[in-house]
Amino acid sequence: MAASRQAVGRATRWLPFELLVALRFLREGRMQSVLILAGVTGGVAVIIFLTQLINQLQSSIIDRVLGSQAHIVVRPAEELTHRVPPATADGVAPAATTAVVQPRAQRLRPVDQWAQVAALAADTPGVLAVSPLVTGPAFAARGPANKSVVLMGVDPEAYRRIVKMDGYMTQGRFDVLGTSTLIGTELAQDLGLAVGDKLRVTTATGRSETLHIGGLFDTGNRDLNRRWVFVTLTLAQTLLDVPGGVSQIDLTVTDLFGADSVAKALAARTGLTVESWMQTNAGLLTALANQSVSNNLIRSFVVIIVALGISSVLVVSVVQKQREIGILRAMGAGRGRIMAVFLLQGGLVGLVGSALGSGLAFTLLQVFSRIFKSPDGSALFAAELDPQLVLMASVVAFGVGLAAAALPARRAARMDPVQAIRS
Repeated sequence: MAASRQAVGRATRWLPFELLVALRFLREGRMQSVLILAGVTGGVAVIIFLTQLINQLQSSIIDRVLGSQAHIVVRPAEELTHRVPPATADGVAPAATTAVVQPRAQRLRPVDQWAQVAALAADTPGVLAVSPLVTGPAFAARGPANKSVVLMGVDPEAYRRIVKMDGYMTQGRFDVLGTSTLIGTELAQDLGLAVGDKLRVTTATGRSETLHIGGLFDTGNRDLNRRWVFVTLTLAQTLLDVPGGVSQIDLTVTDLFGADSVAKALAARTGLTVESWMQTNAGLLTALANQSVSNNLIRSFVVIIVALGISSVLVVSVVQKQREIGILRAMGAGRGRIMAVFLLQGGLVGLVGSALGSGLAFTLLQVFSRIFKSPDGSALFAAELDPQLVLMASVVAFGVGLAAAALPARRAARMDPVQAIRS
């Protein structure tokens, strides 16, 4: 025992004076130190856990939404008609007439000069992949059963760079040749179809074709599984009566949240209708933004509460340690060194609390990932910590510790040695 105390004594001799006194004050006020450390640990754990959880859930939601759609869609410009109000009952035209602008009746129109538009889109900064698409309504029938579907005429090699269809295939591979087709598992179940069976499709133009089922897919969206019928680009052009044309051009971009600016730039250069996923999913973006605001508010309140806890405990410590502070000042310790003692206490509590809080947050993620599952039984989120998030939380905890200790440290440094010793 004596040897260990001597070893500790030799080790502490090498510590700076301020750090040595700070550690001694923390050790003497064990209960206060434990309480303040528990508060910092809990605060850091809440910040890391909530931030990691919300970030992963938001990423999962965005992946699910964008997993079956393009980031940007280029379509033909809207066609408008101008209708003049009819004359009055006596056959006299109104003195002032206003033309009423109306959209034309719906019909499948191709994108003008789509090959040049696709090349222009591919050369646009931020665009990752381009895929032409011919899509339109049709009826799929097998025997007496029939369903309303959407024909998807694609170039498989180009389309798989837009939507990761290879990962959705349950049977077969994502490829179409000739009259082969790929359908969703829900449509196959509704019509009693399997790989190798035949399916008759008929479009609004009266054209029909017998297709051979080459594979089944499951996008995780039942509506899409019931409606999508993939065929070759040329076959869709024939069935939907758009020879050589495409009804839209799908794009993916490198920066998801920069899709809107890329879409606006393309619309200005082409004069076509260009929509980003941020426009078509405005409600989702609003929900995600509100969720982020709520998370930031929670984190701010947690930081304020932790700061107040550290500051209040150190203020009490200053009152309790007045005599010791007075003795240190009388022995020649300057105001700067006294102030450093209490700042170090706040910083040490912040650092140790951030380490313990990170461990607690990881434990919480492990527990919650095992409790909450997706409908398919997979984990709703991954039980992992982002190193940058841990570093950020540690820096915040250390900064909060220093800031919270500033007021008590300043008060301790201003104490008069004589009055402090007499108190």
